[in-house]
Amino acid sequence: MELVKVKTSIYIEKEVWEKYKSNVMKRGLEISKSLEELMEEEVPEDILGEALKNLGERGEYEIDFEPVRPREGLVSTYVRAMRDDRANSIP
Repeated sequence: MELVKVKTSIYIEKEVWEKYKSNVMKRGLEISKSLEELMEEEVPEDILGEALKNLGERGEYEIDFEPVRPREGLVSTYVRAMRDDRANSIP
């Protein structure tokens, strides 16, 4: 698959842009590459799916695991308890 780059324009607050540029340049990174990495974080399932597909085509992709079984009770009981705890902790 050939990667194609595109040029784009965005509108953001000048102060935010200047701080971002400064921080990226201090770390010795390219601004375009840094922005691309941030955007890739927003679509991980696409990137992961493509990587797994490529591995599968080469015959290198295999998942091997043993399911985890609860010591007692139903899994749904534990999931519900965790969701309730999380819901109660959100202000």
